[in-house]
Formats: sequence, structure tokens, C-alpha cells
Amino acid sequence: MLPNLDRYKKDLASLLDKGEQLHLAIQRECFPEKIEYLIQKQYGDKAKEVLKAIPSFVEDYQPWYSEAKILVKQLLPDRISDFVSYYERPKPRKNITYENYRIEDYLQGLNITAGWDSHKVVGPDAAIPQFRQQLAILNSVKKRFDSSLFDIQQLVQADLFDSELDSARELAKKKFLRAAGALAGVVLEKHLDQVCISHSIKVTKKEPNISDLNNALKDADVTDIPQWRFVQHLADIRNLCDHNKKSEPTAEQVDELVAGVIKITKTLF
Repeated sequence: MLPNLDRYKKDLASLLDKGEQLHLAIQRECFPEKIEYLIQKQYGDKAKEVLKAIPSFVEDYQPWYSEAKILVKQLLPDRISDFVSYYERPKPRKNITYENYRIEDYLQGLNITAGWDSHKVVGPDAAIPQFRQQLAILNSVKKRFDSSLFDIQQLVQADLFDSELDSARELAKKKFLRAAGALAGVVLEKHLDQVCISHSIKVTKKEPNISDLNNALKDADVTDIPQWRFVQHLADIRNLCDHNKKSEPTAEQVDELVAGVIKITKTLF
């Protein structure tokens, strides 16, 4: 089995397991008596251990969300906007209702009341369905692994990129700086091209270079200005290795290029 496929499956299994724990945590935080009663009824003498193992949703959700978001973006890109929407508050939002309450509101402890008696309009429990939807999307990633329609092209390419970047690092260690920089540049160009394809971005130039692809991704709002500048900086180092024969690249520049390409291939999808 492909190394990257193994890694994705392992990461997904861990995230799903943590997600189920967080699902229990948010229910307990909203309905402590009910959930603790049910756990006591189900686990008996072991209930204390089970309750003790339940994490804090407020403290542990953000790390889970960050990791899950990257995985969904990589393996199910057509659902990433949905996944994010269950966390982020919609804009604009004149009134806060059960339908538009989000996990971001929950983490801030937002409660909406009205009237002389301050009766509840919407509270933290409204975030539970939003989190369930995020878990459902993550579970659909798991189903995709088991589907014959699962396209492993990106996973195969990721393995090739890892191998080529390992080679670039070895070349840099042996002071073959131009060769190391050129190889890292090829990986960067291929990866940006694949990202454009994944987002259905058409680049009109017949043989686009890194700058062309980088500009296309920025124009399509796939990358922001800081990401665009970072990639452009890597492109400048690559050009120094490939084309500028009057000035030699330094070891620090090549190391920066290789490290930067590794970062882009692992975070930009």
C-alpha cells in the first residue's frame, strides 16, 4: 500500500476517534446531568473512569479542527467550504438563531436571551448539530477510501514529491547547490500545477512557470497575499539556481528553498 495512503488512513482514524470523544464532550458540557446519568447507567462501576477520560471541548476542539480541516481539504476538497461553514460565524448576521449559531459561538460561550425574564433564544447546545455535520463530512472521507472511485493520483504524486525532495536535500548536503535547487523547483512547479487542476483553474499559458501558476492561484482566491509572496520568493531562489549564472546560490538559500517547497506541498492543496 502507498505510504501516504497509510498515513492518511492512520491520521483519519485518529481524528475520527478524537471527534467521537469531542462529540461526547460537547453533549456533556451542554447537558451534564443527562449525559452523566446515561454513562453511569451504561458503564456502572467504570463510569468514573469514562467520565474522567472525556476531554474538554473548549480546550481540545481547535487542534482537532485544524488537523481535520487539512485532511478534508486534501482528500475531499469539494466539501471543505461546508466543513469550515459549520465552525465560522456567517457574515453578515443580523440575528443569532438556532440555524446560524456556529461552533465559533460555542467556544466564546455565547448565549442569546430576550424579554423581561431573559428567556433563552439560543445557546451553546445549538453547536452540537454543527459539530455532528463536521463529523459526518470526516466520515465521508473514510468512505471515499473504501470506494473504487477514489482517485489516488495525488497520493502517488505526493510520494514522488517526497522522494524527489529527499534527493534535493542529499544534493544540497553534498554541495550540488544548483542541482538541489533546480530539483526542488521542479517539485514546486508540479505541485502548483496539480493544485490548479484540483481547483479547476485554467492557466492560458502553454507552458506556465511557477510565477504563472502562483498568480493564477492568487487570482482564484486559493492562496492569499502572504502565501503568494512566499511562493514567489521560492521562485526567485529557483531562478537563481536555474538561470542566473553570474551569481551562485548559497547553501542557506537552497536549504530555504527545499524547506519551503516541503511546506507548500504539505499545506497547499
